[in-house]
Amino acid sequence: MSSLASSPVPPGWYPDPGGDRQWRVWTGAQWSSVTRPYGELATPRSLVADLPLIQALRRLLRFGIAGTYAGLGVLVSVLAHWPGTANPVPEWFGVAASSVAVALLLLGAVSFAFAGRELEGRWEPWAFVPGINVLMVNALVSKRLNGQPLRRVWADGLLIVFFVVWFRTEPWLCVAPMIVAVGQSRWITALLDHLVNSTSPSTSTAL
Repeated sequence: MSSLASSPVPPGWYPDPGGDRQWRVWTGAQWSSVTRPYGELATPRSLVADLPLIQALRRLLRFGIAGTYAGLGVLVSVLAHWPGTANPVPEWFGVAASSVAVALLLLGAVSFAFAGRELEGRWEPWAFVPGINVLMVNALVSKRLNGQPLRRVWADGLLIVFFVVWFRTEPWLCVAPMIVAVGQSRWITALLDHLVNSTSPSTSTAL
């Protein structure tokens, strides 16, 4: 497939460079998988404008949520059984597992930071603060779907606090991060569907 990278072509709908009789979205840097037959209008500008947000939310679904809550779960579990505690794990395992957890948390923090930037339309200081950016993205997604942002932030925040503080004595609280992750995934998926379907009902959503 040919590329428009050699010329400063703005994002928009263009004839498919693969030769198919359809339009394809050029994001400004690469060809998207979003297409539309020639017989339909080729300029739903709101979808093109929302492409960065759609892509950021899809990255959040693929990497950010899993990285954040898997990393948190592993880190809290390892610390609860760190060498020197009642039921310790081997030191080498504790060091290796905590390193993996930190890497996962970093991946999640970066994903949430970029999602927050696209939701707000600009960089905000909270986007660079791990944990806070998770709560803010959660609130912004809820707000866009006409939900109740404060209620969702408080509910998710309390579940995570309970997990971190009492997991050592209440192992069943391991379900808390999973509940929060599933809830956030459902809301983000709903927002993605809304963004795509409200602008281009017949357009493929695979980016």
